[in-house]
Amino acid sequence: MKPVIQFSKLYEVKKLLRKTRLHTVCEESMCPNISECFGNRTATFMIMGNHCTRRCAFCNVEKGFPLPLDPQEPYRLLQAVKALNLKYVVITSPTRDDLPDGGAFHFAKCIRVLKENIPDVKVEVLIPDFRGIKRALETVLREEPVVLNHNLETVPRLYPTVRIGANYERSLKILKWSKEIAPHIYTKSALILGFGEKKEELIKVMEDLREVDCDFLVLGQYYQPSLKHHPVVKYYSEEEFKELEEIAYSLGFKFVVAKPNARSSYKAFESLLKN
Repeated sequence: MKPVIQFSKLYEVKKLLRKTRLHTVCEESMCPNISECFGNRTATFMIMGNHCTRRCAFCNVEKGFPLPLDPQEPYRLLQAVKALNLKYVVITSPTRDDLPDGGAFHFAKCIRVLKENIPDVKVEVLIPDFRGIKRALETVLREEPVVLNHNLETVPRLYPTVRIGANYERSLKILKWSKEIAPHIYTKSALILGFGEKKEELIKVMEDLREVDCDFLVLGQYYQPSLKHHPVVKYYSEEEFKELEEIAYSLGFKFVVAKPNARSSYKAFESLLKN
């Protein structure tokens, strides 16, 4: 059964985002689930602006030099979360290689402001790689998010053409360090399928994630945002997604979402509830 989209709430969320001058990855990345999520008064908030310092070939977030950080943004985020009456909040950001800590302190401040002002709120963060700076990761984990999410996105062979500026081993190390620093905090990662990866490569990445004790996995289909982006090499069938989901569970993941429209923060609260 398809989810019911509540259009009045969808526009309510859009209006609130404009009022609070907040960005969402839902809008910036042209997420296929935006109507469902906004219609149910949920969103993945994108802090630190809407310009990314890297040029991943699949991503629709604007590329370029970002504006300076806004010290009031955590409080505007709090305003939006209160207005939406959210008890589970997902926060992400573009990659900010222009900042010495990659924006880790700003992430931490956003978590802290929410937790200090909203009883029992739970915060999931979807972080960039902070250029592999371990102390930046420690800064975020110190604020006790319930889930630390960092996406591998694709297989190592395709990083030079798909995830330009990133490094597979560095990203894997972020998830490994998270479990070493705060083993009680769930870790999550996601892969986008359709860039030309092979099945055995996908399985190897899943094995790598389990070796660093990653808890949750999301697998979704890549849709080309524009002609200037990486082309779709393959569209996966529902049966193929189901097979990959079964393989992932057999490897020991606690929760797996494997569907064409699945994205990293889609139904994030459900994954936590089931664990």
